[in-house]
Amino acid sequence: MESLKLYLAQGIGIGRIPFAPGTWGSIIGVLWTMVLCSTANLWLYLIGTVLLLAASVWLCGEGERILREKDPGSVVMDEIAALPICFLPLVAHRWWQTGRLPAVEDFLGGNTWLITLAVFALFRLFDIAKPWPVRQSQSLPGGWGITVDDVLAATWVAGIVFLAGRFWLWR
Repeated sequence: MESLKLYLAQGIGIGRIPFAPGTWGSIIGVLWTMVLCSTANLWLYLIGTVLLLAASVWLCGEGERILREKDPGSVVMDEIAALPICFLPLVAHRWWQTGRLPAVEDFLGGNTWLITLAVFALFRLFDIAKPWPVRQSQSLPGGWGITVDDVLAATWVAGIVFLAGRFWLWR
């Protein structure tokens, strides 16, 4: 059971890649966002996001305990779980405009892959730079500190995406 918990905390093993595990985990997070959008239901998108965040708190705490290391780099479930928050303004805008969630081609097709890449890059920047209060949240115990810092980094990104949409993308 311990090895299963660790495997899941490490993003089904992706966190074991020896270089840039957080970046690889974030790529899986973009894919997770696309899976949530493929449900074609905003409520399922939101519920899936919340459920994986809750699982992340527990799994990341277990990963930390099993590895006996504070916020181990190989534990990437937090990145995976937080990425849908980054895309929430885009997803919600599409939902309110058309009654549909974005399709996979809306993330990767035409020129929209540039927006996906920008959101991904912003998340990595905020996750690494850890502006206020991201860094401070790491002092929370166990999986809370591991997951909440990514949630806050994703919230920063969502704010930027919302502003970019409001003043540039959705005009």
